[in-house]
Amino acid sequence: MISLALLCQKDVISIANGQNIGRVDDIEFCSENALVKNLVIFGRPKFFGLLGRGEDVKIPWENVVKIGQDVVLVNKCETDKKTKRSGFALKFD
Repeated sequence: MISLALLCQKDVISIANGQNIGRVDDIEFCSENALVKNLVIFGRPKFFGLLGRGEDVKIPWENVVKIGQDVVLVNKCETDKKTKRSGFALKFD
């Protein structure tokens, strides 16, 4: 058994591409049977938090492969499908 405090200290890593998704910030439970439904990672702050946060990442409990001493390994994640751009794209005709 593991507590939320210990789980929040572990990095979440995607097995598919080795991406560090972040750290667990919250857990969603099913109200009917009190089972863990999702791990929640809050969105990253934009411009030091002045412009809000990005979208939260929810990882279904079924996608958690292994909880180790240092990391949580997950099978699939929403962020695997998204591509993030950095910088500005200039288009000249």
